[in-house]
Amino acid sequence: MRVRVATWNVNSVKQRVPRLLPWLDQRQPDVVCLQETKLTDTAFTELLGEDLAGRGYALALHGEGQWNGVAILSRVGLDDVVPGVAGAPGFPRPEARAVAATCGGVRVHSVYVPNGRVPDSDHYRYKLAWLAALRVQLAAAPKDAIVCGDMNIAPTDADVFDPDAYIGQTHVTPPERTALAELEALGLRDVVRDRWPTERVFTYWDYRAGMFHQDLGMRIDLVLASPTVADRVRAAWVDRQARKGSGPSDHAPVIVDLDEAPDGDIGPVVPPPSAPVAKRGATELPQSRSQP
Repeated sequence: MRVRVATWNVNSVKQRVPRLLPWLDQRQPDVVCLQETKLTDTAFTELLGEDLAGRGYALALHGEGQWNGVAILSRVGLDDVVPGVAGAPGFPRPEARAVAATCGGVRVHSVYVPNGRVPDSDHYRYKLAWLAALRVQLAAAPKDAIVCGDMNIAPTDADVFDPDAYIGQTHVTPPERTALAELEALGLRDVVRDRWPTERVFTYWDYRAGMFHQDLGMRIDLVLASPTVADRVRAAWVDRQARKGSGPSDHAPVIVDLDEAPDGDIGPVVPPPSAPVAKRGATELPQSRSQP
């Protein structure tokens, strides 16, 4: 069955409603994983439940007010919904950072990995412990599985605009990358890199200093798929258009087409970056992302 899967850190559903609904109508995704919804489940349903139901989406929600929050929207079935990650630590209480459901026969996980804030801080250690708990949960996942979300980790130096600019920052440290590699060691494949192994691809650009227009970004929003699902991928791309214009999230959606690609094998970034470059010189990096 042809299925279009998308993941998007919307950085507040309430703020992004004027963009989210038209985007759903334009791209027609069948399964959508959202992160940083920043709404309780009740508030999310009151805000968007009717509009999404009218578009054929069932909802799996795990939210909280002000911070965090994840969701899965599906119009190919939604079964066995499980909020959270068993055994995951809190900071200090458990946070709304993961939800899983079975959609069209695939176990779908929408995850929002902790930011980490500063290397070797309490929040950084929380991030690593949270990832370890996620790994345990994914190890028991069915063979048809896909993990979508804001991982808050750039897998390699090729996934940041200038590795030197990130020295001393989170998202690129060896322990974080090792934790991500341990997820992939379960057999999960980074489907964008599978499809586009050498191309410049980013999914996040800081709001400040013209980072987006200069294409100075990071690739931290990932789609990891089990082999049975990864083998079905016909297109994998970043919807950069959704990051343009007024009132955008600082992230762009990642879209993956299974079994058939309605728009062809497009990508890796649609439309192409406005200012692509192979290598930037030393560029001042804005301070780390202000996330919980």
